[in-house]
Amino acid sequence: MAPDYLETVSMTTLYDTDFEGQEPLIDGLLYRGAYLLAGSPKVGKSFLMAQLAYQVSTGLPLWGYKVRKTGVLYFALEDNYARLQRRLFRMFGAEAAENLYFATHCKTANSGLEDQIRSFMKEHPNTGLIIIDTLKRVREVGGADFSYSSDYDIVARLKTVADSYKVTMVIVHHTRKLEADDKFDMIAGTNGLLGAADGGFVLSKEKRTSNAAVLDVTGRDQEDQRLHLNKNPETLVWELESVETELWQEPPDPFLGGIAAFLSSAGGRWEGTASELCSLLKLDCKPNVLSLRLSISSVRLLRDHDIHYKASRNHGGRKISLWKEMDSVSKGDDRDGLLVGAGEA
Repeated sequence: MAPDYLETVSMTTLYDTDFEGQEPLIDGLLYRGAYLLAGSPKVGKSFLMAQLAYQVSTGLPLWGYKVRKTGVLYFALEDNYARLQRRLFRMFGAEAAENLYFATHCKTANSGLEDQIRSFMKEHPNTGLIIIDTLKRVREVGGADFSYSSDYDIVARLKTVADSYKVTMVIVHHTRKLEADDKFDMIAGTNGLLGAADGGFVLSKEKRTSNAAVLDVTGRDQEDQRLHLNKNPETLVWELESVETELWQEPPDPFLGGIAAFLSSAGGRWEGTASELCSLLKLDCKPNVLSLRLSISSVRLLRDHDIHYKASRNHGGRKISLWKEMDSVSKGDDRDGLLVGAGEA
């Protein structure tokens, strides 16, 4: 390939490509990719990360947000195992999570951390969340260059690891002492850190001695939010008091409702071409438009109706597969009864 070759993709090809949907790790809060969590020292970041790790590894809802259960690797690099044991027992009691793993030492990002993560992922392929607490511990010691470029590079490197395994990575970092109107401007370092990340959280308190805190949330493909939290003085678990910025709720989509109603009548599984599906649903649209809508809406189709979508190609052309998990079919999802029929889509 010529050194001056520029790889491009046409809009036609873009529309004709089926991309894998990114199912959220925590609905409306945490998705695949790299996130920063910043806060001042002793504000409660590590307790929040322990809570996040436990909720994800057990699949228990976090503050009412739906959680997808998956394995967790937690680099607790400012702790030791004895302190972790005491903290976890106080927070969650004796009920241990089997797929939650801790490491208190690791190599730096430039000196073998990726290889260590690769080795762990090979043994535990069901891992969906990696927490690095803190960024300083995996950054090269003594580096004098903390420019925008350097900050961007370290997070981008960790994001590449997260993206390669299709997992979520939360990187814990500190805030500077100076106050700012925008909480994300308080993140220590340059804007390169947040610029390379897919999203960020800032945990802050008005008073250090207070149990009340605010968690500001931002991300590329999600609504900005502000959560008011309160730390339980007995368990030290962060509890949700209120949400200042409510998530915008998408209105029901008649098209997806029609798909859900059709699939229920088909026994929970269907395979065929886009032309066949258009005919069955009595839709007045071209097959390629139907395929494009399904591809773009695949995450919402799974989230709202528990329906999986997959497109594949063979010598006969493109084939569409739609199916529900067997437990969803056997339970008879009540939501399907509220949706418009296929002929009304």
